Amino acid sequence: MAVEIERKFLVPEGAEVPAGREFEVRQGYLVIGPEGAEARVRDQAGSCSLTVKHGTGLVRGEWETPLTAGQFEALWPATEHARVAKTRRVVPLGRYEAVVDTFHGRLAGLRTVEVEFTDPAEAAAFVPPPWFGPEATDRADLKNQRLATAAAPPGP
Repeated sequence: MAVEIERKFLVPEGAEVPAGREFEVRQGYLVIGPEGAEARVRDQAGSCSLTVKHGTGLVRGEWETPLTAGQFEALWPATEHARVAKTRRVVPLGRYEAVVDTFHGRLAGLRTVEVEFTDPAEAAAFVPPPWFGPEATDRADLKNQRLATAAAPPGP
């Protein structure tokens, strides 16, 4: 089984995010199931994929496969009521990368940052930099699958 070990944080309003490479992301959900199960398609600056995840919290099962642009476009209409649009900035952070998402549309104003790790002990030892806000790893309302169907950004 492939796994994703990731911590997620809010980025406070007014916090200055360091420079990094940026690109646009369109992400839509084909399936949102119980207990964190999901199947999604993503177009990340022209790189398209289908991802299946399950579980909640720090460690989740994750399987990803590339899609052609045509395959992505064929599946995209099935996600009509479960989508997010965001600008993604990848910021070098020592031996890690901080992935900062600035959401658009009905989720405007929401910024999150995620960092991936190789094991849970490494994740536990990570000390976030000062521009990171409160941890949101275990907040179900801040999972992208929930945001895809939310009417507005969740509260603090």
